[in-house]
Amino acid sequence: MSGILVFLFAAGAVTLAEMGDKTQLLAMAFAGKYKASKVLIGVFIATVFNHALAVAAGNYITRWEGAQVWIQGAAALSFIFFGLWTIRGDKLDGEDKKISKFGPIMTVTIAFFIAELGDKTQLATIALAAQFPLSPIPILMGTTTGMIIADGIGIIIGVVLGRRIPERMVKLVSAAAFVLFGFIGCYQVAAIMLGIALPIVIAILGLIAAITAISAYILMKNEIDEQQTGEELA
Repeated sequence: MSGILVFLFAAGAVTLAEMGDKTQLLAMAFAGKYKASKVLIGVFIATVFNHALAVAAGNYITRWEGAQVWIQGAAALSFIFFGLWTIRGDKLDGEDKKISKFGPIMTVTIAFFIAELGDKTQLATIALAAQFPLSPIPILMGTTTGMIIADGIGIIIGVVLGRRIPERMVKLVSAAAFVLFGFIGCYQVAAIMLGIALPIVIAILGLIAAITAISAYILMKNEIDEQQTGEELA
């Protein structure tokens, strides 16, 4: 895959991953305190450093001899996991309310960098770097662009237009896209890299699909139950 296509794929994947994510909510919260331009600058700085570490990690693990198939398989399955994570959703844990002695840009940079550690978008960047080990720069540029796009959208909708992103629809669309990427990757590993017979590949994908569907149903049911409990308490 060419560098431009890798860039576009990475940007699209991370934009989807960031929609409704904790760090997008954090950017929206900070936009209520500081100028949107300063928030985006802080997001950009934090993302470059954070995702540079993620790309380095993803690129490094592909150097293990004989492990390429397992790494690609794990990367494909991780996309399905990220889809389920997207359905589950995130909440802020008070990161936006912590008092800082730094200026707006540095405050956003530090808070965003810490919040992004171990977050879905950082892990997705590691998976992308493992999947495309020959394109670390396009991956970094693409994932950074995706973060800026998603957080910019969040700021505009949440602050300028004064309403929240329609979370349920966004989460389901993003989750579906991630799961699709995951299944494509699983097929490539099983059928192309391992050369498994097509009927067996179909059976494997069917089993993964069943597990994914059950997990998604449980997550959505839990979300509905939580909403109903919250309405009853209110």
